[in-house]
Amino acid sequence: MHTMTAPEPNWEWYRTFLKVLETGSLSAAGRAMGLTQPTVGRHIDSLETALALKLFTRSFDGFAPTDAALELQPYAAGIATTAAALRRVASSHGSGVRGTVRLTASEIIGVEVLPPILAALRAEHPELVIELVLSNKVDNLLHREADIAVRGLRPTQEALVAQRVGGIELGLHAHQRYLAAHGTPASMEALTGHALIGFDHESAYIRKFQARFPTLTRAALAFRADSDLAQLGAIRAGFGIGVCQAALAAKDKTLVRVLPTEFSLTMDTWVAMHEDLRASPRCAATFAALAAGLSAYIQHR
Repeated sequence: MHTMTAPEPNWEWYRTFLKVLETGSLSAAGRAMGLTQPTVGRHIDSLETALALKLFTRSFDGFAPTDAALELQPYAAGIATTAAALRRVASSHGSGVRGTVRLTASEIIGVEVLPPILAALRAEHPELVIELVLSNKVDNLLHREADIAVRGLRPTQEALVAQRVGGIELGLHAHQRYLAAHGTPASMEALTGHALIGFDHESAYIRKFQARFPTLTRAALAFRADSDLAQLGAIRAGFGIGVCQAALAAKDKTLVRVLPTEFSLTMDTWVAMHEDLRASPRCAATFAALAAGLSAYIQHR
């Protein structure tokens, strides 16, 4: 009977494997992880021995993954995510609100809205550590990619605790400097004579948006970016007219709402976490602070 003598793979080897996959070289992976190139090489060699698989071939521009490596990638990523979640839970061991909470939110919410909420939370709980992932994609809370998510749609997965905090109103806005130079449009049709700011690539949401507001087609846009943050930057710089959260614009006296009765959208906003984390003091406190802070923001308080 054949017995496998190779050692059980170390978690760190999987982490190194993922970084070499991402960077395409041992040296780049080492720099990113704070390891020497020989250490990275040993991790890959050890993992290949343990799995009895060739994971990379040397190519002219670095390390190319084999088919086996690409097939293993999602499983290694799952191990890395679970290990990170385990470390977060371990860091919170003890009494009170302490340890690490990993949040995910869209760029605009993460950069423009959450910082004061998180600063107040940290002042109340100085042993709390925040990790913030800015992403417009829906992270999978069931796989522990994050502890808590702020989302613009109702989570459909079971096993999640989700609370609707309200609807964020979106409106057309421009810098007063732009309007002084180019005039204020009196109707949606009049927007065709203006520099419009909007999306680059279409999505299902964008197609629905276009059907409702046919003036705002991709061809009509003078500035295109899929980043909401880049669009906001262009509005603030006086580039033209674009969509911005009304509560955000209300805090900036230089931004002016355009066609408020003709153009208004509401973005549902939810805070969600895995139901297993309900009993975690660090997650419960963060969840409550996010829900209260976002609700206050939506009401322009």
